Amino acid sequence: MFAAVRRLAAALAVLSAVPAMAALPATHLNEEVIRVPAGPNLAVSLETTVYKPDGPGPFPLLVINHGKAAGDPKLQSRDRFVYMASAFVRRGYAVMVPMRTGFSNSTGKYIEHGCNMTANGYTQANDVRDVIRYASRQDWIDAQHIVVAGQSYGGLATMALATQSMPGVRGVMNFAGGLKMVGGTCDWQEALVRAFGEYGRRSKVASLWMYGANDQYFPPALAGRMHHAYTGAGGRAELVAFGPFKRDAHTMLASRDGEAVWLPEAARFMERIGMPFQERYALADPGAQAPSHYAAVEDVSALPYLAANGRVAYKDFLNRQMPRAFAVSASGAWGWAEEGEDPRRNALAACQSKSAQPCQLYTVDDAVVWQGTGRTD
Repeated sequence: MFAAVRRLAAALAVLSAVPAMAALPATHLNEEVIRVPAGPNLAVSLETTVYKPDGPGPFPLLVINHGKAAGDPKLQSRDRFVYMASAFVRRGYAVMVPMRTGFSNSTGKYIEHGCNMTANGYTQANDVRDVIRYASRQDWIDAQHIVVAGQSYGGLATMALATQSMPGVRGVMNFAGGLKMVGGTCDWQEALVRAFGEYGRRSKVASLWMYGANDQYFPPALAGRMHHAYTGAGGRAELVAFGPFKRDAHTMLASRDGEAVWLPEAARFMERIGMPFQERYALADPGAQAPSHYAAVEDVSALPYLAANGRVAYKDFLNRQMPRAFAVSASGAWGWAEEGEDPRRNALAACQSKSAQPCQLYTVDDAVVWQGTGRTD
């Protein structure tokens, strides 16, 4: 079976399991979920997240392609790529994030081709092609200015898509693209190198590749071999080896802090392929909270309501990566989260799962935002 070339949307840390919660729409991004017809006879319906600026458009389009989590693709949550989407909406883009056939709430059956990585990429690319065709018919899309990006398995699909003549697609971006297989006799690394060689031979557009030094799936040597196979076969690809990123460079695109890594490279690439990329819209963060100055962030004694075990958990939280959040309740419950698309919401959910009373945020990143009073033990 395939290893988790994961969505990596969140590293949620809580004392006990948290019930699954649907993500709230990002209203400042005009987020909505639509159904896109795809597959043979357009019989498959793809769950697709759409973001766009205010107004009727037409907007240039970014399509973002997701990876594969471990286990049943039907159980995979809807990918949103909020950080990347926000950066592009600020620059006047519509963004579409389709869940491919058999993933999440998309219909149809997920199809895999074992160790044939070339075929795996082509099969996934077919859905992306259908999404682009659908988008190109919408009056809010500028069908002459389209760029496609993919992370992990989505990166493999994106590079497979680049072998097709797609009107309006100016270029593609590959973020840690590939697919890893665990168990059996498959030499998946060699299979990936062969796949990228095939894609390079048939490629139609320029590409940007980004791989990090501490990627747990695709280390620098493998990324270099895949890139060499691609360009050696005639493909146009710039490889950016960006060094280590936090605990795992494979998470870079899903991290808030990853924008500092990928955005400058993407901006240069967009200019080279003739895509607009100037900021046009200001987007407020609807969940932003100002520091309350209730206490110093490291002052464990200042936390309200918590017993000793909660204070120990807060000490541990202070060593976690940002973005992060810690929530408390008058019931004595607490919860925290780090990384991911919405650690504030995840921390509140973790706390609320253990409390009949409302939870409130105490710390966000390195600032206390608590608006309550009292230091009740």
